[in-house]
Amino acid sequence: MKKNIGILDKTIRVCIALLILVLLYFNILKGALITYILYFFAGLLLITSLIEFCPLYLVFNIGTNKNSSNDIND
Repeated sequence: MKKNIGILDKTIRVCIALLILVLLYFNILKGALITYILYFFAGLLLITSLIEFCPLYLVFNIGTNKNSSNDIND
């Protein structure tokens, strides 16, 4: 599995996830269904930024990681 998320992409993902979590924490966004969907989306953003791999990038052959020597299991 090759890392395909760069540092800028990782930073943007973390910032968006934190923004979503803050909005949910302060009840700015309300509704049970939207809350669960946004918690899932924020968690997904955080997980993909931590492991630096996005499966959708693999499907669409996209990569924002400039350093291609960061192979995990290749």
